[in-house]
Amino acid sequence: MRLDVVTIFPEYLDPLNVSLVGKARARGRLDVRVHDLREWTYDRHNTVDDTPYGGGPGMVMKTDPWGDALDTVLADGYETGSHAPAIVVPTPSGRPFTQELAVELSERPWLIFTPARYEGIDRRIVDEYATRVPVYEVSIGDYVLAGGEAAVLVVTEAVARLLPGVLGNAESHRDDSFAPGAMASLLEGPVYTKPPAWRGRDIPDVLLSGHHGKIARWRRDEALRRTTANRPDLIERCAPAGFDKKDREMLSILGWTPDPEGAPYGRFWRRTDAVEE
Repeated sequence: MRLDVVTIFPEYLDPLNVSLVGKARARGRLDVRVHDLREWTYDRHNTVDDTPYGGGPGMVMKTDPWGDALDTVLADGYETGSHAPAIVVPTPSGRPFTQELAVELSERPWLIFTPARYEGIDRRIVDEYATRVPVYEVSIGDYVLAGGEAAVLVVTEAVARLLPGVLGNAESHRDDSFAPGAMASLLEGPVYTKPPAWRGRDIPDVLLSGHHGKIARWRRDEALRRTTANRPDLIERCAPAGFDKKDREMLSILGWTPDPEGAPYGRFWRRTDAVEE
């Protein structure tokens, strides 16, 4: 996979040289190129922003530097054999970044990130390049950062760990929170390692039992328990048919029951009694 990042703070992307992403780059799994947007400015002040039309506070990033930068990056990529580019625009007004979207992006061979500063990039940039390549406007959460570089790091790490050969164990992400499949709407439960006893706290006996079926059931129950406690909205969105008999028994203990027959979508709603604390 090739990753290009256009930014006014190239040094902010230094973490891409460490940990799993750095190792993936060293092994040739990732080709990461960071570009300074100010290289495509043509005045002595290297201006990348201007006042917004219509008035209001803040500044807006200009079209010309961004347009020239993206044209150059795209042309270079095509010349060096890259193909199927997609542009990723980090913005709080974008589509929520989820594990499902991380999987989708991990299947693309070339991503170009456009982290903005100030009030954002002139909208015409997104509209223009959306006529040429897929554009993903992505939000990493319901909050506003000083710039999009931190979001680039988040998205890159989430995507890179899904690439073949990046994780030491290819199965490591199978049981992650939000992993496609059985964990798609659940949070991963607690994990433990040696020693078996620490400061008067023992690990659950089932994890020492060697009974793989019981261990798998315990992990599933703990995932349901943690999701109920921390993200009940995830269970509310699930169809009951997506849970097996044992899941439904645990959900009942945790205070959940399916919608009454005939209710829209057949989803879960939470009871107000018999909830396990």
